[in-house]
Amino acid sequence: MFFAKNPIALAVAFALPAVWQTAIAQSNPAPDPAQTPVMTEVLIKSSKINNVEPNSTRLDAASLVPMRAYTSDTATLLRDVPGVSLYGAGGVSSLPVIHGLADDRIRIKVDGMDLIASCPNHMNSPLSYLDPSSIESLKVYSGISPVSVGGDSIAGTIIAKTRAPEFAVPGEGTLAKGEAGAFYRSNGNAKGGNLSATLASESLSLTYTGATAQSDNYTAGSNFKNYTATGNAGQTLPRDEVGSTAYETRNHTLGLALKGGNHLVEAKFGYQDLPFQNYPNQRMDMTENIQNRLNLRYLGQFDWGALEASAYHEKVNHKMDFGDDKRFWYGAKSGPGGVGGTTSVNGFPCSPLNGPPAPMAQYCAAGMPMETESKNSGFTIKADIALNKQDLLRVGSEFQRYHLDDWWPASGSGMWPGTFQNINDGQRDRTALFGEWESRPNEQWMTSLGARFERVNMDAGDVRGYSTAPGAMGNQYADANAFNARNHERTDNNWDLAALARYTADATRDVEFGFARKVRSPNLYERYTWSTWSMAAVMNNFVGDGNGYIGNLDLQPEIAHTVSATFDLHSASRDWEFKATPYYSQVTDYIDAVRCPAGSACTPPNPTTSNQFVVLQYANQSARLYGLDLSGKIPLAKNGFGEWGLNGLLNYTNGKNRDTGDDIYNIMPLNAKLTLTHNHGGWDSGLELVMVKEKNNVSDVRNEVKTSGYSLVNLRSSYSWKQVRLDFGVDNLFDRGYALPLGGAYTGQGRTMSLNPPATDGMFGWGTAVPGMGRSLYTGLNIKF
Repeated sequence: MFFAKNPIALAVAFALPAVWQTAIAQSNPAPDPAQTPVMTEVLIKSSKINNVEPNSTRLDAASLVPMRAYTSDTATLLRDVPGVSLYGAGGVSSLPVIHGLADDRIRIKVDGMDLIASCPNHMNSPLSYLDPSSIESLKVYSGISPVSVGGDSIAGTIIAKTRAPEFAVPGEGTLAKGEAGAFYRSNGNAKGGNLSATLASESLSLTYTGATAQSDNYTAGSNFKNYTATGNAGQTLPRDEVGSTAYETRNHTLGLALKGGNHLVEAKFGYQDLPFQNYPNQRMDMTENIQNRLNLRYLGQFDWGALEASAYHEKVNHKMDFGDDKRFWYGAKSGPGGVGGTTSVNGFPCSPLNGPPAPMAQYCAAGMPMETESKNSGFTIKADIALNKQDLLRVGSEFQRYHLDDWWPASGSGMWPGTFQNINDGQRDRTALFGEWESRPNEQWMTSLGARFERVNMDAGDVRGYSTAPGAMGNQYADANAFNARNHERTDNNWDLAALARYTADATRDVEFGFARKVRSPNLYERYTWSTWSMAAVMNNFVGDGNGYIGNLDLQPEIAHTVSATFDLHSASRDWEFKATPYYSQVTDYIDAVRCPAGSACTPPNPTTSNQFVVLQYANQSARLYGLDLSGKIPLAKNGFGEWGLNGLLNYTNGKNRDTGDDIYNIMPLNAKLTLTHNHGGWDSGLELVMVKEKNNVSDVRNEVKTSGYSLVNLRSSYSWKQVRLDFGVDNLFDRGYALPLGGAYTGQGRTMSLNPPATDGMFGWGTAVPGMGRSLYTGLNIKF
């Protein structure tokens, strides 16, 4: 019980034997550095049979470096991975999508930690806590995920790792090294920098990494709206400027590692201080996000196999309100355009400082502050046991304890006089056990069979609205009483199964195929948000479609049955290759949404509206998804001008609600990319052609906006010296105007608190998709020392 409540203590307990081993190792000869340059490499090799593992895509440091100059959004580093697309969000907070399934349906691990978005809009997604410059590798399981890396998800798995500790080579003294970089991008006037430094002996390593990035609003390739108003007097936005796309972020990580023999103990402390990040597809903006995280890990190799134990604790303080491009003042006396101050009507000014004083609080609302606080702790222990030369048994256990409070302080007018409790004392705890048998009976076959059990316990306390008066607007009183009258505790017992096989016909042909049963329990916002008031509902939206969402206490876990295969043709040296991955998934109790029917407590009712934003409630239905991923590369020529090649990628996904016949929301249409590559000496260049088909298959229940097809041309180039690298390029070379198929609905400026603002406001309304970025020139410089 003590360890269950104190996961860090558990990790320390596992680490103590390694510390003792370290002390002993100091008196023994050091291992050959050529064979064990970094402890993590030894352990990774011991966890697979003959260095073979189920099909996945791994982006190492060499493939990630060229992308750092043109993005500060770590999720976009995955844009060339087959089967992966991206939901639009904030400038550093895109949400990955694997085969049409996104967000919490994907398991994302950051240095072994299961981080959770603590926000009703999922603004602080797991990968948003990492700057691209801090990433050592990204691994994506987009097909069948082994149970050892899956759990509480029905799509694939993304594993992000920051830089592994480095140690001095025996006999060569202290290792001191570092790296510094900076970038600039013309569209949005984006700029930033990064710094890392390592000081290490043969057994002790200390590392710091830090990065900062900031940007103004970006501009589209053409005018995409017919209005300029923001709802704030004296402030307008040009018709090609994409409101609420500015951001500023700062990230720091301090790592300490100790190794001895075949054992490693590592501690990492991470800190994010994000002053603001605005969102073009949400009603609110992030005004502060502070994360503190501590991660402890032990890795050890023994005669029988390998052991890994880790523990972590994370605390997040998150705040939202209306940013600069969205109307701030609301209420009967807030004045034309919601400006407040001395311009308010009837001579009654709203106070511009700290909200309106009584008695004006009943007339004026100073924004809409929303706050979230979460605590997330967990531990994992995993053992790889070599049964013999052909068979490996992988067993493990995981525990996670997650607590969240989400409250909205009173700001005046209808948001008065008390605090609105969106989720009060929310809890979501997971306990898991898994076992996996990996076998290689001969040179041609590799198989993996695994089972995983998870128990998910959820609960939440009673709630209240801004007002507890029976006649309070938006049905707050009745909704809160109805929610409080029910039992909130829920327990799900979930089973995952995965079976994989790989057949290697010869040095040029491989095929991998498998089946998986995966289960995901609802998140806290899906189960416990309770208000049918449209103003409150639109604040609970993590898909960016502009609609309002209401939770459902009766939701059941999603259960996905997936079959997938990968056909891999390649040369023996893999200088050319072609991969094809067809897949099919059927999801029982898929968490979709239904309209609030007429006669319900929803205000206003919207059962048949087809050209406005609406209020919906989460509901279990049935879904099926299928598709095809194609990828490949081929050398074209090698001559005095260098080496030329061609890379290709094509993705297709189709998703349907089997109960209603409606299309699944935010499915990326058919898309492809061709890249002409060139390498010569220190030069590395590419010419990209991106092609996306129009999106006509949309979710009718959500009034999802259709988007047109488009094509873009991007140029990139770099030159590397021994210690210096210079990157430069142009995105959207011809400044094409286009809408992002997964960008969501544009709500980046104006009167965003209103579900559907009156047309007389001359501001945003339903029907505009978030546009992509216009032409942007970028450059980046990186120096190692």
